[in-house]
Amino acid sequence: YAMLLSLIFLIVLVAAIVGFVFRHEIKTNFESNLDLALKDYNVTADRHSEAVDTIQRTLHCCGVQNYSDWERTEYFSQRGIPQSCCKNQNDCSEEDLKDPNKAKLKVFVDGCFFLVTSTMESKMSVVAGISFGIACFQLIGIILSCCLSRYITNNQYEMV
Repeated sequence: YAMLLSLIFLIVLVAAIVGFVFRHEIKTNFESNLDLALKDYNVTADRHSEAVDTIQRTLHCCGVQNYSDWERTEYFSQRGIPQSCCKNQNDCSEEDLKDPNKAKLKVFVDGCFFLVTSTMESKMSVVAGISFGIACFQLIGIILSCCLSRYITNNQYEMV
């Protein structure tokens, strides 16, 4: 049991170190994937488009850096900025969303990349605290299981 807990502890420790070391690469990769999702955005129900819509609705943002990122997409030339960027769903018409000047007043102007990364970074202290607490319990479990193993081994000869 102590060896199993030690293995889990080491895996968690290595994952935390790798995540910390490669955090900048993770951000860069996320930005490029979000940009790619915008370029491939369409009305059909594929999961990338749904993810973009969910991020934009939940965080009240639009595009990667700002709402004008949509102007470089094929979707914009056909239908304008997506409805998920609208501040008020009832006040957004397709004509407004096709005109960047009118759309600026009706959509969220902040980009999603900064909001997603800042939200993740703000929650990192909570995740680190919970991870540290779990690691402490694992270490206590390792120590107690080693003590129990020693106690059982020492008392085995007395019982016979």
